[in-house]
Order: sequence, then structure tokens, then C-alpha cells
Amino acid sequence: MQWHDGLLLGYAPMDGIHEEFVACVSALNQASDDRLPTILDSLAEHCVRHFREEDNWMEQTSFPARECHMNEHAAVLKSVREVQELLALGDTGVCRRLAQELANWFPGHADYLDSALAHWMCHQRLGGKPVVIRRDLTIQFSTHHYQT
Repeated sequence: MQWHDGLLLGYAPMDGIHEEFVACVSALNQASDDRLPTILDSLAEHCVRHFREEDNWMEQTSFPARECHMNEHAAVLKSVREVQELLALGDTGVCRRLAQELANWFPGHADYLDSALAHWMCHQRLGGKPVVIRRDLTIQFSTHHYQT
């Protein structure tokens, strides 16, 4: 999992914390077995901050879909905590599966739940929609042949 412009949502505080999340998951995916506990602890600390920040935004602004979103955060953090316990018992495989599952989960979570929150936050704080500039997307042009 690597950060790319396609993950930008247009609310800078959220985009920043998401970029950090992607870096944490990537580090976990690439860690040697002996580094897994330290990297997983860093990911857990990040998730606590990340989810608390988003949960606070939702609570402070009365975001309509906050319950579902906050429940998903709680479920992910619960899974991370459970994997920390299993890793402490020597189960590196479950830690590697968690890293892959988080990499699979995050794009959908960002596209559906976080994009709605980013839109809400921009509207609440800035009075408009988020603006996203994506630099790394490939644009394909089709060629048409016209007869004169």
C-alpha cells in the first residue's frame, strides 16, 4: 500500500492523517518479524489518534452518519488490539494478515465514509465543497479520425 493522489479527499487535516495511516500500514507490511511488535504498536498509536480526531470532528459538527463511521473505527481498533495480543504470543502470521486486511479496507473506507466526512467538514468550516488536485493520475485520450 502506497500513498497516491487518488486517496486525497480535499480536507487537508484528514488527508494528512490518512497519508500517515498508509505509511504505517506499509511499514507493517514490509517489517521483518523481529520489528513487527514495534511497528504494530506504532500503528495502534496512530489509529487511536486518527480515529479520535475523526470521531471528534463528527461529534463537534453533528455529522449525520457518525454512528456507523465511529463503529467502524472502533471495530478496526479492536482488531488491532487483538492482533497485538496474538503477536505477543508469537503469531506473526495474524499480524501480516492484519496489514493486508487494512490495506484492502482503507480505500473503501476512505471512498465512502471519509469522503462524506471530508465534504461535511469543508462545508461546515469553509462553506463549500472540497477541492482535490490529483497530479499522479494517467489520462488517456482517444483519437478520432474526421473526414473533411
